[in-house]
Parts: sequence; structure tokens; C-alpha cells
Amino acid sequence: MNVVVNAAMSADGKLSSRRREQIAISGETDFARVDRLRAESDAVVVGVGTVLADDPHLTVKDAALRDQRLEAGDPAHPARVVVDSTARTPTDAEVIDDAAKTYLLVGESAPAERLAELTRAAADLEIVTAGEERVDLEAAFGELERAGLGTVMVEGGGELIFSLFEAGLVDELSVFVGPTVVGGRDAPTLADGKGFLEDFPELTLEAVERMDGGVLLRWAVGS
Repeated sequence: MNVVVNAAMSADGKLSSRRREQIAISGETDFARVDRLRAESDAVVVGVGTVLADDPHLTVKDAALRDQRLEAGDPAHPARVVVDSTARTPTDAEVIDDAAKTYLLVGESAPAERLAELTRAAADLEIVTAGEERVDLEAAFGELERAGLGTVMVEGGGELIFSLFEAGLVDELSVFVGPTVVGGRDAPTLADGKGFLEDFPELTLEAVERMDGGVLLRWAVGS
């Protein structure tokens, strides 16, 4: 499996404001790039925090890109994956509608009644249980790979991104750094979580590109 983390952050490294409200960091050129990345992926992954804050649809917006996927024998949209240890995804969330298949990654502690509610509400939902209190990302991503998802794009948030780095699952990191300063010690960053004290993930810078008043950085992960 190839795991690509993609994010847009402010010049001071914030993904959103301290209120966890979505803010405009990039522009139309980067939006189109992200849409192409989605179209090239087998699945798009987010954490439940992103679902609760933004209610994303995680679908391909460009009709031409959807047509290309269909011509290649793929669904119009990639699968959607939500990492949600305790099944907090709302039953009316956009990410579980009928636009594409959705995988919900949960821990064994997720309430069975809640999972049943989500299954009834969703058009095409598959529950993947891995880990106890928290999702075991290595095991869960192994299940996704066995389901045929070879290239996955991770869109956030910071807690999930840190956890994926911690588990050694990230292969590529693409970050758009925008011309905005957000500030705030409580504003989410690219990689939140408890942070590393040693064995910091090593990145190799592969490309730099100016766009939308900022810069896109593409890194390979690992030596």
C-alpha cells in the first residue's frame, strides 16, 4: 500500500483556527491538484475529528476526472475511510451517503448499538474493527489493502497524521504552505498527538512548486 498524506497549512503550520473552523489557506490551483490526487487514489482517509468539524464529502469534484475513472473501470469516486475508534460519525454525515463506498475503522470498544445505527443509515458502509480502545492503524490499513485499496490519500486531521507517522505507515507527504498566519497554541497543526522525542521520521524533499501565493512541498518519507 502507498499512503500519501496531503494537507494545506498556514505559514505558521496551522491546519485551522483554534476553534477548529475550516479556513481558506490555498486557492483554486491547489484545489484542482487535490481533486486530481483524489481521482488517482483508491481511497481518501480522514479522522473522525475532520468529519465532525467539516462534514466533508471526500468525492471527486471534476466531472472529467470522474469520467476517466469510469473509463478505467473504477467507480466514479474513490472509497472513503473514516478512522473513528468509538463510532462518533454522525448518521447524517456526508461521508456515508450513496456517492461511494465507505469504510469505518473502529476499535473493539465502539458501541455495537451505535455501529448498528450507522450501518442502517449508510448506503454502503463496511465496518473494520482493529485494536481495542483505539484503532490499530497498521492492522486496519492491512485490511484495507486486502480489500484492494493500493493507493490511499490521507487528508487529515493532525491527530491522525501523527498517528500514521508513529505507526510508520506514511510513504509520501505533500503540504501546501499558504500565505496566512493563524496563530494560537490550541490551533491544530500538521502532526498533533503526543509528538516524537526520538526516532523522528526522516523526509527527503523531492519537489518545490509555487502556487496560489504559497508553496507546495513534496516529500518522500524514510531514508
